[in-house]
Amino acid sequence: KVCVGAKPETVGINDDALEVVTADQLKAEFDAVVLAAGSEVPRDLSVPGRQLEGVHYALEFLVPQNKEVAGDEKNPISAAGKHVVVIGGGDTGSDCVGTSNRHGALSVTQFELLPQPPKVENRPLTWPYWPLKMRTSSSHEEGCERDFAVSTKELIGENGKVKALKAVRLDWSSGKPLETGHEFELKADLVLLAMGFTNPVHSLLDAFGVEKDARGNAKATTDGAGCYATNVPKVFAAGDVRRGQSLVVWAIREGRQAAREVDAFLMGSSVLPR
Repeated sequence: KVCVGAKPETVGINDDALEVVTADQLKAEFDAVVLAAGSEVPRDLSVPGRQLEGVHYALEFLVPQNKEVAGDEKNPISAAGKHVVVIGGGDTGSDCVGTSNRHGALSVTQFELLPQPPKVENRPLTWPYWPLKMRTSSSHEEGCERDFAVSTKELIGENGKVKALKAVRLDWSSGKPLETGHEFELKADLVLLAMGFTNPVHSLLDAFGVEKDARGNAKATTDGAGCYATNVPKVFAAGDVRRGQSLVVWAIREGRQAAREVDAFLMGSSVLPR
């Protein structure tokens, strides 16, 4: 396991590298380099009390759990006997729900900023895009209170540790989130932030000198001559590091297409499928 350049300073990014190499080393030793590191910087929650003990990014909780299951050291974050609040309604949030239940949490509540979606999608309206509908995972079925159209306003602490969460309900009827003034508090001994990811680690892109797009991703096209190539000679980018947080099927597609472009770059042509 290696880390390119200086280890990232961003909190919430897993880094268990045993060796550090530089971008210059890779460019000197290889004829082509593909950056496919994903979009790893987690979206933060900028509210009072964010610094309290017991507030963690989702992967700070999930990655050590996977390692514990694999036989490594015990997860330093435990949900056992705690009231857990998961902020974020996606797959990562669902993983936090399931893991918290298996730890033996007293309660698990999952907040979603958006309103509750319908049970059945409107296929003519959404096709060919990802359909909007209520999705219940096996983790939810294990036990979870799901609450929609909720915005967290403050994390309340006691002796430096999070003990409660203050939130407000939202009205989406205008198409925009408007606070209703209906605030409430909820017990919270462990708060897990699962609100998605904003961009790839910039220290990685900067180490190679790769130009970024307006959203902070590696800038590279997906069609035409020189697609998936960055502004740096023989350095390519594919997947979430290029397009931003997305679905695994997009990562697979871009990985296959980038492989073809690298093959053509090295060999002059390629018979690989696109």
